[in-house]
Amino acid sequence: MNKDENLKVPYVEKNIERCMCSVCPVQADSKCAQDKLESSKKMMANLSGKDVPAVGDVPGMYCSTSKATCQDLDPDKKCICNTCDVWKEYDLESSKPSMYFCKKGRAE
Repeated sequence: MNKDENLKVPYVEKNIERCMCSVCPVQADSKCAQDKLESSKKMMANLSGKDVPAVGDVPGMYCSTSKATCQDLDPDKKCICNTCDVWKEYDLESSKPSMYFCKKGRAE
């Protein structure tokens, strides 16, 4: 069994590429998230579809992976999860939690 089959939102390349977390105001001013974004872009280019970066290396996909490891996010800013195609495809409006996955954890 694929480890992602147990997740409401699979941690796979297609979802990582569509994830809106990298442009979310909540992590826009986070040095940690921006550094991880740069390094994860390079990793994704080098992996060329063979695999995905480790969960902690991607500043996003919190709906799949759980709370952010970066401590400098600003959850007082507006969450944009509901603008994401991943959110729409997996009907995350009806999940618990339904937004601010970076602070509250993955969708269940």
